[in-house]
Amino acid sequence: MAVEDKSKSIGRLISILHRHTQIYFRRELGPYGIGKGQFIFLAALFERDGVSQEYLSNRLLIDKGVTARAIQKLEEAGYVIREVDPDDKRVNVICLTKKALELRTIFKEVAERWTNMLTSDFSEEEKELALMLLRRMAENVAYLRTDMRTRPKID
Repeated sequence: MAVEDKSKSIGRLISILHRHTQIYFRRELGPYGIGKGQFIFLAALFERDGVSQEYLSNRLLIDKGVTARAIQKLEEAGYVIREVDPDDKRVNVICLTKKALELRTIFKEVAERWTNMLTSDFSEEEKELALMLLRRMAENVAYLRTDMRTRPKID
């Protein structure tokens, strides 16, 4: 049995990127009380505020329990509050607080610096190709982990 060439292991490379992404965001956002498990939720809320936990779980393809714990930590840190959905009183929506909105610019700059580091020597075409291929990989995973009949589109 041949040993796999490590340079051709997509999973290994994704794992390296994931670990270093967490290290970077922990270093940059840790002083604000945002841990490695919260920044992805805060990013999603900056894109669309006032959504349910279920929406966040589905949008990010993350387990509902993980979502609940992350939102609880963001709530404890004062970045989000839960409000009753005016359209459906059985549902709570997650809303950003003033404290979170004040962090939005810093958060965006941190994320932009990370993207620029990742793609520092990429042409515009290579950046687009990388995004397209990563999006397709994410869609493949989303499709395989659900009972969906059609592949989800990840934006």
